[in-house]
Amino acid sequence: MLFSKFPTPTPQTAEGPETLKFRLSGFPRKHNEGRIEVFYKGEWGTICDDDFSLANAHVLCRQLGFVSATGWTHSAKYGKGTGKIWLDNVQCSGSERSVSVCKSRGWGNSDCTHDEDAGVICKDERLLGYVDSNVDENKVEEVRLRPVFTIATKRMPVTEGVVEVKNKDGWAQICDNGWTPKNSHVVCGMMGFPHEKKVNKNFYKLYAERQKNHFLVHSVACSGTEVHLAACPLEFNYGNATESCPGGMPAVVSCVPGPLYAQSTAMRKKLKMPSTIRLKGGAKYGEGRVEVLKGSEWGTICDDRWNLLSANVVCRELGFGSAKEALTGARMGQGLGPIHMNEVQCTGHERSLWNCRYKNITAEDCKHTEDASVRCNVPYMGYEKTVRILGGRTRYEGRVEVLYTETNGTLRWGLICGEGWGTEEAMVVCRQLGLGYANHGLQETWYWDSSNVTEMVMSGVKCTGDEMSLNQCQHHRTISCQKAAARFSAGVICSETASDLVLNAPLVQQTTYIEDRPLHMLYCAAEEDCLSKSAAKANWPYGHRRLLRFSSQIHNIGRADFRPKAGRHSWVWHACHGHYHSMDIFTHYDLMSANGTKVAEGHKASFCLEDTDCDEGVSKRYECANFGEQGITVGCWDLYRHDIDCQWIDITDVKPGNYILQVVINPNYEVAESDFTNNAMKCNCKYDGHRIWVHNCHIGDAFSEEAEKKFEKYPGQLNNQIS
Repeated sequence: MLFSKFPTPTPQTAEGPETLKFRLSGFPRKHNEGRIEVFYKGEWGTICDDDFSLANAHVLCRQLGFVSATGWTHSAKYGKGTGKIWLDNVQCSGSERSVSVCKSRGWGNSDCTHDEDAGVICKDERLLGYVDSNVDENKVEEVRLRPVFTIATKRMPVTEGVVEVKNKDGWAQICDNGWTPKNSHVVCGMMGFPHEKKVNKNFYKLYAERQKNHFLVHSVACSGTEVHLAACPLEFNYGNATESCPGGMPAVVSCVPGPLYAQSTAMRKKLKMPSTIRLKGGAKYGEGRVEVLKGSEWGTICDDRWNLLSANVVCRELGFGSAKEALTGARMGQGLGPIHMNEVQCTGHERSLWNCRYKNITAEDCKHTEDASVRCNVPYMGYEKTVRILGGRTRYEGRVEVLYTETNGTLRWGLICGEGWGTEEAMVVCRQLGLGYANHGLQETWYWDSSNVTEMVMSGVKCTGDEMSLNQCQHHRTISCQKAAARFSAGVICSETASDLVLNAPLVQQTTYIEDRPLHMLYCAAEEDCLSKSAAKANWPYGHRRLLRFSSQIHNIGRADFRPKAGRHSWVWHACHGHYHSMDIFTHYDLMSANGTKVAEGHKASFCLEDTDCDEGVSKRYECANFGEQGITVGCWDLYRHDIDCQWIDITDVKPGNYILQVVINPNYEVAESDFTNNAMKCNCKYDGHRIWVHNCHIGDAFSEEAEKKFEKYPGQLNNQIS
């Protein structure tokens, strides 16, 4: 007979629903969500997330006075509670009147820590006739800085002003008695700024005397490491005491913006971005996978013990505000190369992540599936007000319309000419609207015209893809559009996730060699343009071509499958190789001199995309055989072995010397990715006319700036011993 380690869950009916109280706590959150806390036997406590479900959340939301639940959270998303963990292994069916009648381990019987505190997200609709609020009215959810200078109200971002908190239908002030720079530090962090500075209170005192102030909070005592004002000890004014702030005035804060948001060029130069930490793979500024520079190589951070305090240090070091979220499990895609840090533990006061306690990594500790990432608070710039997308089936797609000012000063919406519009431009629009990554940039749109806007007001838009808004991209001074009909206006399709392709650089280094291949074996390759132009003048079928051969293994380390842009109907059948090619140009293969001149006509390879192999636990989805679906699944790779046709560079006409071998994936940005900076791979080469040595193969941005300069000045190998 088997005995369970845990007692069988039993209904707990000791306390009736009327004797329990519930509340939502934690930060950052809205009034209808938070860590669920229960008042039982005179003490507030939490509920463990083991066996938690939406049914449990429904019961708890109804007890909080909401109609139902829309979701629940685990692992203390709203911060760790304190005191007792009252319930564990709660199992409701969803129809119970109280959580006390659901099955559980019993009151106070738990094997959890506060790291496992459950939270609920309730539908923002109150139960009819619900009297007892169960929702604490005195909370700080929304905070703003209200500028007072007329000029400051027009400039973005707002860096100085009166601190105000949302209160019912209006905004209330905070009494500045006992206000400290630490409080200002927390407020600036929430507003997206890394630091605070002293403020001229005399001006504000005069201003405050002429205003009617409503003080909701009369004391704030932050330690400076909090990510939200709600996490600081606060004292509220109750009842009619909302006017009281004896001898004080409304709290005023002045913040220092990071380099990306500094209003003057001089300030921008003074505030430099740190050179040893960066964010990669995020859809917008202030979010991404955290990468740090150690020695001369960039690497990632393992997510063991990764929390908001450490994320906070990262965000502020990069010139953003405090951390909104500390994400684990490669939520912003997987990195490459080394993992430099593990079990990072910051106090929150450090100026740099390197000042925090951490462990060096060993191979067994972590994999890239555990890469840590962050979302930071960034200053509000109002960019989303100047562009919109309309007519799509979802809010993620549509025709792009921009707000422009006519000569008489009136504001109107207009279209963008579709000529030259592509993925980089779409990336900027999706970022500007907070809709994630660009999936496609459309040059022709068939979307339903819901706005009656027909005039083209922008043309020749050229973006690098890094801009925060379309206004920062280049465009024609005067409109020049060949096809001015509304259906030739620019459109976008955005997506919350994107693929990210990257080449296995060490494999290129291990597999490179030279082959002299007879011309009679190269008819198929010539037909596919895989040889340099001089091959046309050769004495076919006699003679040979000298080929630099290597294997390419292309991994998808992003968060969405990589699919070819073209549908099956436009794939091209290659009779020679007996399969369909779904992309015209998938990679460029080039051999270049140190100054960047191409010495071998690297050809543009078009491939059939499929899953050759996958990480453990990931199954293949795509294969070329039998007109199969093409693509590369997340966690899989497509391998082109060194011995297949066209997997080479024709170096027949290349003289001995030192060169750079470069392979670029998805060079024309035909398919959207979350990160294009890792699409190029470079190696140093020495060719003596007979043999070739290849080393230092690395992804485009894997080295530090100094190491990259050294790589480019490479003097060549003196022998074939590679150190």
